[in-house]
Amino acid sequence: MRPGPRTPAPGAELPPLEIPVTRTLIVAGAIASRDYQDVHHDPELARGKGSPDVFMNILTTNGLVGRYITDHFGPAAVLRGVAIRLGAPNYPGDTMVLTGRVERVDGDTATVRVTGDNALGRHVTGTVTVTLPAGPPAGPPADLAADLAADLPATPPADLAVAPPAGLAAGLPATPPAEPSADPPAGPPADPPADLAAGLPPEPPAVLPAGHPAGPLPDLCEDPHGPEAAS
Repeated sequence: MRPGPRTPAPGAELPPLEIPVTRTLIVAGAIASRDYQDVHHDPELARGKGSPDVFMNILTTNGLVGRYITDHFGPAAVLRGVAIRLGAPNYPGDTMVLTGRVERVDGDTATVRVTGDNALGRHVTGTVTVTLPAGPPAGPPADLAADLAADLPATPPADLAVAPPAGLAAGLPATPPAEPSADPPAGPPADPPADLAAGLPPEPPAVLPAGHPAGPLPDLCEDPHGPEAAS
């Protein structure tokens, strides 16, 4: 696509556009425009009606003329009117060359004279009225920018926080191991862990003196004669 001037001056020439006229283009254009006349898709029936072959219908030519204008002025250009007249038919194997000239400009609207020639002569003559864009847009429309901003979160989601992947985090210790201390621990030794204590043998049972009744041992600090004996 060739970008053209935004505001052309009257008399400005458009560069020519060569369009190969293939059998596929003729048939596809007729089908796309719902023109099912046999002269546009059946060579035998076209010859039976006096034509050497199938030929392009006027609706396909009309579309190609509009494409010629929008290719030059850009996709923002708006076609306001296309008026054409056909001459020599477009047969398969030929080439049509479109040319254009700006006839007048009224504000942002231009009128372009378009002609198209093939090996047999002048295929199409017409005028196209087109509204041109004022200039390239500086950025997206304000309402579009607002919609885009509304769709963006103010802060990144929690799952985007910097953290190791779950598989990697599972293999890492929660905290770094403590460095062993050179000084002995102060105070009585701590009880062994539960899993270590489970592997230790139970304490041996107390040995009672012969003839001592079953039951708890008397307090060794208690006077064996009792307070009355002491007095």
